[in-house]
Amino acid sequence: MSAPPILLIEDTPSLRLVYESVLKNAGHTVKSEGSAESGLAAFRTLQPPVVLLDLILPDRDGLDLMDDILTLRPETAVIVVTANGSINKAVAAMRKGAHEFLVKPFDEQRFLAAVDNALRTAATITPRARSDGADRPPGEFIGNSEPMRKVYDRIRSAARSMATVFITGESGTGKELCAQAVHDLSDRARGPFVPLNCGAIPSELLESEVFGHVKGSFTGAISDKAGAAASADGGTLFLDEICELDPNLQTKLLRFLQTSTIQPVGAVRPRKVNVRIVCATNRDPLEAVRQGRFREDLYYRLHVVPIQMPPLRDRAEDIGIIADAALERFSREEGRSFRAMDAEVRALFRNFAWPGNVRQLLNVLRNVVVLNDGPVVTRSMLPIEMHHLIESPHAVAGGTAGPPAVTLDGLVGRTLAEVERLVIEATIARHGGSVPRAARTLDVAPSTLYRKIEGWKTT
Repeated sequence: MSAPPILLIEDTPSLRLVYESVLKNAGHTVKSEGSAESGLAAFRTLQPPVVLLDLILPDRDGLDLMDDILTLRPETAVIVVTANGSINKAVAAMRKGAHEFLVKPFDEQRFLAAVDNALRTAATITPRARSDGADRPPGEFIGNSEPMRKVYDRIRSAARSMATVFITGESGTGKELCAQAVHDLSDRARGPFVPLNCGAIPSELLESEVFGHVKGSFTGAISDKAGAAASADGGTLFLDEICELDPNLQTKLLRFLQTSTIQPVGAVRPRKVNVRIVCATNRDPLEAVRQGRFREDLYYRLHVVPIQMPPLRDRAEDIGIIADAALERFSREEGRSFRAMDAEVRALFRNFAWPGNVRQLLNVLRNVVVLNDGPVVTRSMLPIEMHHLIESPHAVAGGTAGPPAVTLDGLVGRTLAEVERLVIEATIARHGGSVPRAARTLDVAPSTLYRKIEGWKTT
């Protein structure tokens, strides 16, 4: 039996003929309809893997029709088509489960590439595959609190689409885990997942890191280098701390998103790559736009499927589960005999505000396991910095006091390295976990703080 045709629902006869012709010349079988009613009837009969859907139809709103299509067959890859003045509707469609959107007018190559991507997705996602594992957290996430269940649903919905995902949330909430989960559940899972922290790389090197360079293009370019975009070809490029991107590079990133082409530094010709973009920030991106630090057109190009990661204090029921899993893993890795936390520590952990979120919780437990042995974690084993935080008013979840001040009494008697770490950690906490904002206060590059934080993990 031959495969079901692509279903085209377009009310303008001339456009319908053009789309049909392009698809048939590319070897596709097409069934076309001119209204929502006839389109839905054809969909019920044919159950096509891909639907090309104009959002402006004479007898019904295209978004409502898409809802019916995805309710009947959730694995369908819907490509929505809209005019330039209705981009907001296209973005709304992506958030409701569309695979891709095309803005009229578009060229033949872009059209066929979208259809080919949708067919590949439809071939790898079956009804059974979509339902398997729906009751457990995706990727490496732990916890089933209500805020996280909403995140999991959004991840699963976004994964089957080609849409750009924009992840926001405080530092330490798991934004990279979220990006990895989107990649792992997508049809690109067999391709590379390439993370790049835009705030950790000096601005003068960032273009080379993203787009690559050719030998001799600048001092120190002793050989050709493939950038992150080329390395992610066929997979996902994760741009963390996207709001820290240099303004000049924002322009080049926008061009890359529009054309899917990259031009390494010093290269003569651009090249095509097939990359999905997932980005993240711990800042308010709209505030960055208002301040002129982030391009408005780039924001709207990236902010298609937003995912907000909740802070740990808003998912208190997950704290004990995360801590137990981390304690077991760290004990195994470090050869310790920890088995549990005592009741006092468990209560402290649940009521603590965790300004550094999950990352801070994991760091505290790693410190406990490395410097002590089990079988039970007690309050006396907690790092001294944790005792200071617990004793301060802001430590209780929902408290309103600011982060604790680093006093001279607390610094005297410590090594210079310890003093530096305390000041840096206190500054980061004062800025809600944002490393870039702490760097601005301390008058250093964010990359300097990231390097120090990485160094502390190994000591």
